[in-house]
Amino acid sequence: MLLSSWFQSGFITETGLYNASMNASMPDKSVTLTPRFKMYSAFVLGLSTAIALRAIIVLDHIQPGWVRPAWYFAVLGNFLFFYYRYQITEKRKKAVRDYQLIEKVEELDSLSEEDREVLIYLLNSIRKSPEHLNYLIIFVFSLVAIAIDLGFVFFS
Repeated sequence: MLLSSWFQSGFITETGLYNASMNASMPDKSVTLTPRFKMYSAFVLGLSTAIALRAIIVLDHIQPGWVRPAWYFAVLGNFLFFYYRYQITEKRKKAVRDYQLIEKVEELDSLSEEDREVLIYLLNSIRKSPEHLNYLIIFVFSLVAIAIDLGFVFFS
């Protein structure tokens, strides 16, 4: 239940951005940041899983019984972290597209030419970046790695 609410805030559908606290039939026209506790939780989770992955080689030498728990923590943590990052990236791409930000910035006269170029660069990099695919692939392969390991554990 907690995980589903964690991932559903800022949920995006094909028809618009929605806030989990609102009725799903009412589009939320505001684009809001993820709450701080979620951002920092994701940061701590990503950092912890990176450390756990690197600790596996050391654990293999000093305490082999901890290798599998460390690996599961790292892979499950990556599974959650990269799903979260995938959602954030998709939300950014959708905002750039739905609000036609690139086209609006190109026409804006109150910005200097340099300001406009920087904003267009940033918005284009969000729109065109394949980083969401990176997050999705890591998310899927984390799940596959767990399934394969469980298959070896239970069927070998």
